[in-house]
Amino acid sequence: MADTIRDEVISTLNDLIEVSKDGERGFTTSAEDVEETTLKSVFLDGAKRCAEGAAELQREVRRLGGEPEHDGSVSGALHRGWVNTKSAFTGRDARAILEEVERGEDVAVRVYREALEKSLPADIRGVVQRQFDGVLANHDRVKALRERYRAA
Repeated sequence: MADTIRDEVISTLNDLIEVSKDGERGFTTSAEDVEETTLKSVFLDGAKRCAEGAAELQREVRRLGGEPEHDGSVSGALHRGWVNTKSAFTGRDARAILEEVERGEDVAVRVYREALEKSLPADIRGVVQRQFDGVLANHDRVKALRERYRAA
């Protein structure tokens, strides 16, 4: 693999690591902010899956000879701050927290879609596609919960 292509793949994977770390921290923050045990469990499961995805991507970056990201993005940190502020003002309202988690998952879906539009080696594409399927499952689970709380 040519150096420029390898560097582009590493950059793409690092973008996915950032969004996975953002998701992990966002789900963890939401689990801390919500009182209902069912939602807490869903959020902690989401955090665990994001952490596992980030670790897998970090291994791929190292395998390619790159230096993997270890932190989330600035925008992810700002979003978590907004979730904390909003939950404080809404009395830790489950629906409001779910809306913010869904917004975060919307970002993850977009970033993974953009990655899949790039020219990736087959083995890397397989990893990214499998993780994207998991991101979609997280998003759909959160959206269904949000809709259920909105209807209640």
